[in-house]
Amino acid sequence: MRKILAKSFFERDTVVVAKELIGKFMVRKVGGREVFAKIVETEAYDGMEDKAAHSSRGRTPRNEVMFGEAGRFYVYFVYGMHWMLNVTCGKKDFPAAVLIRGVEADDLRLNGPAKLTKFLKIDQSFNGKRATFESGLWFEDRGVKVGRERIVSSKRIGVEYAGEWAEKLFRFYLKE
Repeated sequence: MRKILAKSFFERDTVVVAKELIGKFMVRKVGGREVFAKIVETEAYDGMEDKAAHSSRGRTPRNEVMFGEAGRFYVYFVYGMHWMLNVTCGKKDFPAAVLIRGVEADDLRLNGPAKLTKFLKIDQSFNGKRATFESGLWFEDRGVKVGRERIVSSKRIGVEYAGEWAEKLFRFYLKE
């Protein structure tokens, strides 16, 4: 079974979307063929109050996509060498997104957002695009059932500066 996730999937609470993306697939059209990867790790970034989110500093040219409609890609560059892939969630003007942190593809577990963007050839050209077949990058539900007991919640990685927000259990991953 193959079902492309609609915008309505992403128009919900960011934490719910982050959990429910576990076990879904990212599909990337590359050179006329489809490359797919099962999502095994995500992190939620939830609005301007979330001190770990880029939106906590207000609206900027860099994070403008986060303030738009749900189901769009927010792609940014870090450490002068890595692309990070997020998908926007919730209502328009409420800046929230889910960072895709890890996938399984071709019998590999790519743990780390930079590894998966390299594998799927994702760069700034996807920033602001809709997660649809037409964009060449989208999400699918392929009928994989992931029991709640297999999804682990923990603190997000690398956000110690965010005070109490660093303690939120907004990271989700699939037990191996």
